[in-house]
Amino acid sequence: MSVTLHVDLAALLARRDLTVDDIADLPEDLRYELIDGRLVVSPLALPIHQFIAFRIAVASEERCPEGVLVNGEQAVLLDRRNELRPDVVLIYEEGAGRSPVRPDDVPLVVEVISESSKKFDRDEKLKKYAYVGIRNYWIVDPLAERVTLTQFALGPGGDYQQLIQTDELVTVDCPWEITLDLPAWTRRRDRIRAVARPDS
Repeated sequence: MSVTLHVDLAALLARRDLTVDDIADLPEDLRYELIDGRLVVSPLALPIHQFIAFRIAVASEERCPEGVLVNGEQAVLLDRRNELRPDVVLIYEEGAGRSPVRPDDVPLVVEVISESSKKFDRDEKLKKYAYVGIRNYWIVDPLAERVTLTQFALGPGGDYQQLIQTDELVTVDCPWEITLDLPAWTRRRDRIRAVARPDS
C-alpha cells in the first residue's frame, strides 16, 4: 500500500495541471498545498513556528464571537487549481461543515513565515487571498530580528492595504479585538535558539 501511495505521490508531484479533484484522496496528515495546479509538499514546521501559530490561535479565541471557529492548518479552497493551508484560519460556523472551506466563510487567514515559504507568503499568497476576497490577512515573521506582525485588510479596490507592521505588544481591532504579545514570542524564540541542540 505504501509503495502504491509513494508512486502516486511521485506522479502527482511531477504534474503541473492538477485540480482539487486529483488530490482529494491524499492522506489527511500529509502537509501539502495545491498552487496553480502544482502539488507542493512541505516539511514539518519547526517547534517555534508551531508555538507562534498556537499563540495566535489562542489570542484569537479569547474574544472570538459566537459563530466563528478558530482552526489551524485548515485547507482553504481558492479555486480548482489552488488549495492553500494557512497556519491559522478563522471560519464562520456555517462553512465549517466541509473541508476544504470556502473563502466566503473565512474572515482571516494567518501565515507564519518559514525559510521555505517567506517569498511565497509575502507575494503570491497575498495576491491569491485578496483575489478570492478574504478580508483579512496577517503575516507573522519569526525569522526577522524580532517577531513581527504585518496586518493587511482588503481595500475598496480589492487589493490588500497594509494596516500595521509591528514587533511590539499590539491589539488589533479587525476582524475583532485581538492582542498579540510579539515581544514575549521574540523572547521565547531567542531562548530556544540559545539552548536548542543543533540538528544532528
